[in-house]
Amino acid sequence: MKLSRLLEPEMISTGLKASSKAEAIVELLDLVVSKYPNLDRQSILNSILEREEIENTSYGRGFSFPHARTDKVDRMYVALGISIDGLGDDTMDGEPLRIICLMLTPRSISKFYLQTLSGLVAFARDPEHRSSLLQARTPEEVIEVIASSGIELKKELTARNIMEPDPVSVSPETTLKEVANLLFKHRISGLPVVNAEGDVIGEITNRDLIRAAMPNYKSLISNLALTYEAEPFEDLLKMEDKITVKELMSTDIYPVEEDTSVTELAAMMLFKDLYRVPVVRGKKLVGLVVISDMVGKIIRG
Repeated sequence: MKLSRLLEPEMISTGLKASSKAEAIVELLDLVVSKYPNLDRQSILNSILEREEIENTSYGRGFSFPHARTDKVDRMYVALGISIDGLGDDTMDGEPLRIICLMLTPRSISKFYLQTLSGLVAFARDPEHRSSLLQARTPEEVIEVIASSGIELKKELTARNIMEPDPVSVSPETTLKEVANLLFKHRISGLPVVNAEGDVIGEITNRDLIRAAMPNYKSLISNLALTYEAEPFEDLLKMEDKITVKELMSTDIYPVEEDTSVTELAAMMLFKDLYRVPVVRGKKLVGLVVISDMVGKIIRG
């Protein structure tokens, strides 16, 4: 099924009047309710705003995907709005919000919702698509731009649908200090390691850093009553610019292809007790799935 088939001209605005994302959400929801007046506007709006409070749905590159999974609708609704001048909200990449895609879906079709979101994100990733969309002057032109992208929704939910595309990664020569800074900056617990060709060759985690500082931690556990100074950490900090990823990283990884089913991926993560799994195309890193994606994207939405 083509992504463009989800769009209806009556629920597309090529000239949003809103000055903020919150106002844009209301404006787009009003387009939906105007065509489908039996919908419970206030309850749906509350669900959208509740989701926004949990996590900002701005994607970057000028796009945002506010959405709600609610039993107040019985099928998927997609409304799209374009702001000519850009909205006033702060964004993670500094790019003004210009394109707002509002999705409403019942809880019973979470798979279809994820496939739709994945398709929209794939569209947003291409700068030419964004440029063409911003030049569209009518709802029909918007639909044509999305149709010409050729993006289709797949029947099976796969790693591609839930992965974080273009994840932060490090090389074997990255220093411990740089790793620690990246883990802190992005609020993550581990990073994939790639070689000069972009092939995934391992991972490094915050546990690896601590283990490097305390190689004899097992003996410390059996002597917790003893008093000791934190000299291992001091020694490690003195070498943070010299110790590299290749000295600490683990090569025990289980990469999967983009088309790996989510069911297979979840089973593997549970069976092998994996917190994160690199997604590859050939051997090249293209995405990352962490266990929280299973909860945040599939269960919570």
